[in-house]
Amino acid sequence: MADAGTGKAPRGAPPAGGGSMDGLLATKEIVVACGPGGVGKTTTAAAAAVMAAIRHGSKVLVLTVDPAKRLANALGLDGIGNTEHRVPDEAFRSAGVKPRGQLWAAMLDTKESWDALIAHHAPDDQTRDEILANPLYQNIAGRFVQSHDYIAMERLYEIHSASDYDLIVVDTPPTRNALDFLDAPQRMADFFSSRLLRWLIVPYRSRLVNVATKPFYQIADRILGTEFLADISEFFILFQSMYAGFVERSDAVGRLLSDRRTTFVVVSTLEAVPLREAEFFAEQLTNRRLHLGAIVLNKVLPDYLRGAAGASVAESMKERAEEFAAQLSPTLTLVDPVLGDIDQIARVLTEVADGYLNFQVVALREMEERSSLSVVPDVLATVPFFETDIFDLAGLIRLGEQIWD
Repeated sequence: MADAGTGKAPRGAPPAGGGSMDGLLATKEIVVACGPGGVGKTTTAAAAAVMAAIRHGSKVLVLTVDPAKRLANALGLDGIGNTEHRVPDEAFRSAGVKPRGQLWAAMLDTKESWDALIAHHAPDDQTRDEILANPLYQNIAGRFVQSHDYIAMERLYEIHSASDYDLIVVDTPPTRNALDFLDAPQRMADFFSSRLLRWLIVPYRSRLVNVATKPFYQIADRILGTEFLADISEFFILFQSMYAGFVERSDAVGRLLSDRRTTFVVVSTLEAVPLREAEFFAEQLTNRRLHLGAIVLNKVLPDYLRGAAGASVAESMKERAEEFAAQLSPTLTLVDPVLGDIDQIARVLTEVADGYLNFQVVALREMEERSSLSVVPDVLATVPFFETDIFDLAGLIRLGEQIWD
């Protein structure tokens, strides 16, 4: 039974997770996929979006803020950027399905998004043009104060506010960065109201340098140059003219993330390190009163590996390897005399048996890790370890079917 205050299950209790991804996504407008790197988060986010378009008849957008560009290839697109592109119906037909809805995809272009943000928040055309023309802005736009994380939240809010999509699935950077993704709007607002920033620009705003700061500026002028410092000051003075808009939008984004229409899906494998990271993020979501809709456990070994019957067969194969090899040798010799070597056959049988038993140890450890999850989501889904990488729409559908019901 979960603790009413934290949403956590007692350590060692099996997770509840009795719902389905189908039901979860049917009631949400925003799904934020997050988790450690290298666990299949991008493909899981895309697969969830694909299934919603196929099954719900929804107009779905998958938005990736991960710099990796794997998504376009998997969706059969030549390339994606800041502008949303529709996945053609032909791509679905080639995968053997007919979607009831539409699937669109976009990947965050940080610089382009910042330019659009400046145009939106600038108090007038002159301020907008001065910021866009400022040398400092041109050189560092998209690379300062966790701007990638901040602009991702801006882009999400902008797309959702336009109400063009029934569902938006967001693929975030790896876990620790995903926390920055959540905190970025408030951190940006804090930065533009910070004492350090005011201390830096006040002398240039007033054209007066007081006694306390004059030595600093004299040294800075010699090292960096007066023109560079002037560019910095002009840049931040202009940016502060948009402070109210930043704060207002930050509050709006925070409300959107905590809205009942938004849910988070944490993706992980059952390996110890990524699973602990995933638990950390799930706990952070719970502590922030954000909705933890699902945990998707990827690349899980099949259930049959945990069975006692399979282990018995493997043990018997090891113990009687030479006996079985002698029985197999005549048949294999007919195929190729080289294959009939009894010692070689026995070694192969022993290695195969050992391999099976080793996999069983991992499978049992995975089951233990799963049962010890400390956070209870609405949905707990597992995805088997696929023999091949997912590189096309058919593969995304195959993955999606595993998590959907």
